[in-house]
Amino acid sequence: MLKIFLTHYAKNKLSVAAAIVILLFSGAAIFCPLITPYDPDEIDLAQIYQPPSAEHLFGTDMNGRDVFTRVLYGARISMSVGFISSGLAGLIGVLIGALAGFFGGRIDNLLMRLVDLILCIPSFFLLLMVIAMLEPNIYNVMIVIALTSWPGLARMVRAEVLSVRERDFVQAAIALGIGRWRIIWRHIIPNVMAPVFVAITLGVAAAILVESGLSFLGLGVQPPTPSWGNILAQGRSVMQFAWWMTVFPGLAIFITVLGYNLIGEGLRDALDPRLH
Repeated sequence: MLKIFLTHYAKNKLSVAAAIVILLFSGAAIFCPLITPYDPDEIDLAQIYQPPSAEHLFGTDMNGRDVFTRVLYGARISMSVGFISSGLAGLIGVLIGALAGFFGGRIDNLLMRLVDLILCIPSFFLLLMVIAMLEPNIYNVMIVIALTSWPGLARMVRAEVLSVRERDFVQAAIALGIGRWRIIWRHIIPNVMAPVFVAITLGVAAAILVESGLSFLGLGVQPPTPSWGNILAQGRSVMQFAWWMTVFPGLAIFITVLGYNLIGEGLRDALDPRLH
């Protein structure tokens, strides 16, 4: 199965290239202490607003800190938020969608009305409303993004479960008296995970954008902890003479989000049997 999947995925050259770029970004984020000699919070007032050079590849900021180093360490924060919040949203969405689709009736009505209630509120307004009630830090940002991202995935999983529930092997398991929870975990969920993997991958890109936006507004990761969003915010007032403070973190966000979207498209094509 894995070999077949990789064969189909490799047909999409853009997705393969995107996966390589994301792996390189992830590796650089993990091993950044080995890549750059600078501390992301080290202040050097003799080096403020230095343009890109061999010594400082992405220049320096208002405190003389190396922007390349801060972008690498910021990748740890932004990509971690993307992975964890999208994973949590996927977990909640799969559980709610599977329960609603399999049991139906009142459980389905109750859970889907909850989904409708959350979806009817503009997502960014909901994010701002919830984050305003919590302390702005990386953990609360992850929780807020996850809690506002799962409803769409739950609705998708419910639709898949309604289809899988009617298949012969599920009906046979029900007729044999196998417990409902065992049927859900062993027969239902494994057969609805292909679109879920795609949705979670695309969700990582969306979560990175949301975290960057919140941090840019001062409602996400707080300085001096580097995040792509707060690095952008620090550079917006000096764009005329220190363009590197916004261009390089902006490029990091653009390339990463584009990469995850392309990977998601590749997964969708590779996992869709109708395309093979």
